[in-house]
Parts: sequence; structure tokens; C-alpha cells
Amino acid sequence: MSEAMIEALQTLKRPRVAVFELASCAGCQLQILNCEDELVDLLQLIELAYFKEAMTETSDVYDLALIEGAVTREADEDKLRTIRERAKLVGTLGACAFPVGIPGLKNGHDLEEVARQVYGEHASYFPSVEAKPVDSVIKVDLHIPGCPIHKDEFLRVVTGVLLGRKPPIPGYPVCVECRLKENICAFDRGLICLGPVTRGGCGAICPSYGSRCFGCRGLADDPNLASVENLLEDHGRTREDILAEYALYNGYYALHDGGLKAKVAP
Repeated sequence: MSEAMIEALQTLKRPRVAVFELASCAGCQLQILNCEDELVDLLQLIELAYFKEAMTETSDVYDLALIEGAVTREADEDKLRTIRERAKLVGTLGACAFPVGIPGLKNGHDLEEVARQVYGEHASYFPSVEAKPVDSVIKVDLHIPGCPIHKDEFLRVVTGVLLGRKPPIPGYPVCVECRLKENICAFDRGLICLGPVTRGGCGAICPSYGSRCFGCRGLADDPNLASVENLLEDHGRTREDILAEYALYNGYYALHDGGLKAKVAP
């Protein structure tokens, strides 16, 4: 996000914020509402212009637009372009909006068959296209990652933008936080983990509670994909298995020739 954009937003007495949804479960929007007491303070600094999960009033005038969900219909692209034209800043909320999250799982299958499985005889009423992240359609200024987002991180990012600071989203991998918590490595526990290449900032919550990292926060800055590939191969995984590990949350990039598919050696 450029300094000019932040300064433009700062000049507004109470920036108008709109929250939009595409294909998602609305969990990230609910996390905003889970801020509860903190929202009272936040609403002293901003004015909500649109947020269907929280209010009935709507407005087409806003300065900061936050978007949850993946692009799964052609109409979504027109909606995003309109949002981009009206907003000074655009951000995404959660894994479905970026890198594409659970909606991207359908991309590895025949889309017509997927529609039949979900909608049955009414499939023609719900036109659907390949799931894509928001930034594949419009320019995005900031991402708030996670599945769902963490309310504290949401507050930090929005507060940072209002203060004219770069949103504090870590670029290091989840492994850094696992080490700080002195967790036993998931690989040493016999699990397959994407922590070495996934963006940190979650506090390594999944590995800390005995699970593994599934990659919901997207790839870390400059991820060492080859290292993880070697680890997975050491655990008997094939190239297809490796791509499948990424597909849960990073399916759009895992399946595209210019993305992870190209980087995972054949």
C-alpha cells in the first residue's frame, strides 16, 4: 500500500468503511463482530457504510472496502471493479479472498459436475466459474490473512491504516512462531505440515494444539518450496501428493502453471 493512499485516507475525519462478501462462510465477518467491546472504540474512528452481517442500512459511498470471499461468478468481477472504482483503499479478509481458500477446491474438478453435485437439477440457476482470488481481478492494497481472520490482527491492521502505518502483517513462516513456543515439530510427530512456507502471525495456533499447519494464511514471503518438497518426499509423498497439500487453501496457485504447479518439480 502506498504512502499516498494512506495519507489520502488520513485526511478524512471519519473514513467510511464497507465490508463486502463473495463466496465464503462469512466467518471472517463474524470475527469482526466478535471484537465486541473494541468495536465501540473503533466506531469512534470510522463510519460503517455497508456491512450486511451487522446493519441494514447501505451506502455506495465509502473510502475503505474490505472484501471476504472468492470470486466464483462472472458477476463477482463486475462487483469488484465497481468497488475498486469507489474505494480509496481495498483490502481482503481471510483465505477465501486471498489466496482463494476452500472455494478453490472445486478448481481441480469438472465445474459442471461440481454444480450438479451441489445444486442438482437447479444447477443452471447458479452460473459458476473457476474460483479466483480477489487480486486476480482488481488491485488490492492489503490482505488480512487466515481462516478465519483473527480479530486482534484485524484491529491492528485497521488501526495501522488509520494511523498511516504499514499494516503489520508478518512475512516470516509459521515455523518461527513454533520455535518461539518450543513446540515439537509436526514432522517429528509424524504429521505433514506446511508451516515452513506459510505466512506467520497466527501464533502457530494449530501446531500448538497438537495439529499441523494447513497453510490457511497463504505463502510466506520468499517461501522455500523446494525444502518442503524434499521434506514431503522424505515422508513418501509424490508430486501429486505435494500439490494436494497446497490445494486446501492455495488451490488457485497450486493448479495454475504459473504458480505452485510450476515450482513443484516434476
